[in-house]
Amino acid sequence: MNVGAAAELGRLLADYPGLQVIKEQIRQAFVMLRKCVVNDGVIYCCGNGGSAADCEHIVGELMKGYKLQRELPAEKRQSFADHYGERGAAIAGCLQSAIRAQSLVSQASLMSAYNNDINCEYVFAQQIYGYGREKDVLWALSTSGNSANVVNAAITAREKKIAVLAMTGAEGGELADIADVCLKVPYRETDRTQECHLAVYHCLCAMLEKQFFEN
Repeated sequence: MNVGAAAELGRLLADYPGLQVIKEQIRQAFVMLRKCVVNDGVIYCCGNGGSAADCEHIVGELMKGYKLQRELPAEKRQSFADHYGERGAAIAGCLQSAIRAQSLVSQASLMSAYNNDINCEYVFAQQIYGYGREKDVLWALSTSGNSANVVNAAITAREKKIAVLAMTGAEGGELADIADVCLKVPYRETDRTQECHLAVYHCLCAMLEKQFFEN
């Protein structure tokens, strides 16, 4: 990782010293996510309740500037201007470089139809089966590690040779045995686990951004 990414990890561990126990797993998660970005893969996120909101949050940090502005490269801005004049230049001036990510909790029509017609425990698995490719990553969040629809998505991802990054509470649950990397934050209460998840995923998003977009 570059200097900026390393600094973000150091800041997280200074603010949350209890996370020293998963320092190596956080580093492994970063390596997994970085490989996905380098290979032009997509990071897919799934979870329930507060973890579903975290999925939306993660995608929001990845798809646009988080701590950096991520201005498009000069050649991209020039291409917009060359092809579409002032309007193209205006569009390019507002666009930001993105890390490809998608939340699986946002597909309202698909999810409601699938839940009604088939079984809600497989709704994330269906999406991973349809969208996922080997170069992608499934970022699966479950405070218990045992959410059936999240575990089923992780199993489906592994069957498709898609890397799985899990975030859980201290116990890890079923996800810990399935994931390539499991970040088991040292809490058992749902609220404290989710609060810690936020700090960890903010750090990972910042690390990725600084790896790819910091000058």
